[in-house]
Amino acid sequence: MQLVGLSSRAMAENEKITAVKVTGNRRIEAAAILQVVREKAGDQLDVETVDADIRAIYRLGHFRDVKAEVDRSDAGVTLNYVVQEKPVVRGIRIEGAKELSTEKVRDALEIKANTIFSQKDLTKSIQKVKKLYMDEGYYLAEINAVQEKRSETELDLVFKITEGQKILITKIEFEGNKAFPAKKLKKTMETSEKWFLSWLTSAGTYKEEQLKNDAALISDLYLNNGFVNVKVGEPKVELLPDKSGLKVTIGITEGERYRIGAIDFGGDVTDRKELEKVVTEKPGQVFSRANLRTDIFALTDVYADKGFAFANVSPATKLNPEKHTIDITFEMEKGEKVYIDRINVTGNSKTRDKVVRREMKLAEGDLYSSSALKRSKQSLMNLGFFEEANIANARGSADNKLDLNVDVKEKATGTFSIGAGYSSLDGLIGQGSVSQANFLGLGLKATLAGSIGSKSQTYNVGLTDPYFLDTKWTLGGDIYRTERDYLDYTRRATGADIKAGYPLSDTLSTFWMYKYEKKDIFDLSQPLQDNITRGVIEQFETSGSTSSITASLTSNTTDYHVDPSRGWVNSLNIEVAGLGGSSRFARYVTDNTLFFPVGFGTVGSIKTSLGYIQGIGKDVPIDERFYLGGISTLRGYESRTVCPVRPGGVPGEDVDARNRVSDTKVYLGANAEAVVNLEWQFPLLKEANLKGVVFMDAGNADNTINAVFSKFLMSYGFGIRWFSPVGPLRLEYGIPINPRPGIDKTSGRLEFSIGNFF
Repeated sequence: MQLVGLSSRAMAENEKITAVKVTGNRRIEAAAILQVVREKAGDQLDVETVDADIRAIYRLGHFRDVKAEVDRSDAGVTLNYVVQEKPVVRGIRIEGAKELSTEKVRDALEIKANTIFSQKDLTKSIQKVKKLYMDEGYYLAEINAVQEKRSETELDLVFKITEGQKILITKIEFEGNKAFPAKKLKKTMETSEKWFLSWLTSAGTYKEEQLKNDAALISDLYLNNGFVNVKVGEPKVELLPDKSGLKVTIGITEGERYRIGAIDFGGDVTDRKELEKVVTEKPGQVFSRANLRTDIFALTDVYADKGFAFANVSPATKLNPEKHTIDITFEMEKGEKVYIDRINVTGNSKTRDKVVRREMKLAEGDLYSSSALKRSKQSLMNLGFFEEANIANARGSADNKLDLNVDVKEKATGTFSIGAGYSSLDGLIGQGSVSQANFLGLGLKATLAGSIGSKSQTYNVGLTDPYFLDTKWTLGGDIYRTERDYLDYTRRATGADIKAGYPLSDTLSTFWMYKYEKKDIFDLSQPLQDNITRGVIEQFETSGSTSSITASLTSNTTDYHVDPSRGWVNSLNIEVAGLGGSSRFARYVTDNTLFFPVGFGTVGSIKTSLGYIQGIGKDVPIDERFYLGGISTLRGYESRTVCPVRPGGVPGEDVDARNRVSDTKVYLGANAEAVVNLEWQFPLLKEANLKGVVFMDAGNADNTINAVFSKFLMSYGFGIRWFSPVGPLRLEYGIPINPRPGIDKTSGRLEFSIGNFF
């Protein structure tokens, strides 16, 4: 911006302005420019006013230069504002982008086509593209922008990229660390060093923001282990002399480790003993900021569960540098009791309001409770209808009232599939199914399914209402027909059931089911027929019916029922057959599973199963007995082969009428079973919900409890699990530890299934 032709002499003469005009403009109309100009025709020329006009024109943002000129005549002076417009960027080209797509680079640009050129935006664009490459490991990438002039007012921009070689972090070093070895500090960080699978895991990639966050994670490690005065320096990144990789250096000043001194409570203390129970920190323990935070939340919940929604806990800490201790005083402020005013539900375009409201553990008019709100959110998520369920507090109609705003994000709960597949248990399968877990938006579970395989056929129609007539009762029913080839026979059953359940508490529920089915057992294998003919096995009914009642009691304290990470699932099931029908037996089964976090997003689990069946006035049907082996019980052992075994009467192999190859053994089933499954699950691809699993199984099935526990078959293995669009998928490889000669493969067995995880 500049002034030309104006002087103090001209000002002194008070020259009159005869005209004000704009020149040099091509796209911007002069009238639009003159709107910000203060000097007008007829005014006396004033240098300060002209200078202000130049700045006002420049601020319009359309010009790269503005100056003022005057032309004198006998009548006065003509004031001319000469502008030079900024060019318009008509086109943007990207050259040299190979490792990143041109679309990804273009999206990062601040400057866009058909906009006014801005040097500031161009500089930002270069910086953002540079960072984009650095985040992918191309630390040496160079980005140059070339301007190609089209005309006086138009240009093209060409971003020329030299990507260079991918440079990864090969060394992470620490300075000043004494309390923790470098190995432990590295495990705390998200950034990691390069290794041979970096091409798959992106390990070693330098990301500036992630590295800064790593410094905070290291600081947290120290603060959670008593080092209250720790200082972690900003990570220093440098290129190795041979340019083969990056070196990261993090300086640490640890300070002294502090332990907890005295713990006290102040302010609104109503029940000191109750407060002391929820505090995890104890005098003499190493101070931990994480534990302090946990205690604050726990103390707040004590008051919040009594209606004090705005309770506040402030920890006052006092350091003793000589003893290296910290005294903590929790200042309690309970405030006023608060009641629930209104509960507002949003986001449920399909699900009825009542489906959401009945999962709420608080009702309008209830006293506020923090724990009840947490259980409400957990119940909503356990429905499986929502991707997210958030509950927020809002001011109610009075100071002592709160509204609860429940915002849910629905997900697809209905599935339709038709296709074919292969199962290690059922062979080739063609299937089609329609299911809806939230039928009509009322929370009803409806199923219409069918599958036809080389070894099985299944058809099922079912409907269940988890809140029958808006009560807490669950009521449902199914009609089904199944046919499946087993090792020694084929079983066909047609039946129906009516089921009901009732929750005794948030974690404890009962379930009842009446079932009636007619069944046929046919196509007996030759070894089984030979054993019957020889009298080794008694002749059994090949057709009959079962009329049974099942009662169960289940306790579920897991955090998320679909994919738990902590908590227990305990169940006891008793089935009694004999209320009509030809079958007479009683079956008892208990399952107990513990889930617990192991660290780094991994989960361990221990499951135990015990079962026993006894005849009532007659033998237990062969198809109702216990058979172990396969992906759901003892992995590595063939399905339904772990049970009492009899030799067949014909040596070698034979093929029955259904082309079912059978060895010369007969698997009779057992009256008792016991199984233990140990698992460790870890994430492989979090975005796709793909997990890996390492497991160990042990168990046995025999006719007496003593025989069951006299010898356990054991196996170990690994696999993957995926919540696929068509259902949970398991692919697992089990290896027997003590295989049975002539029955089990010592090399192991690969199996998979699509269905619910156990």
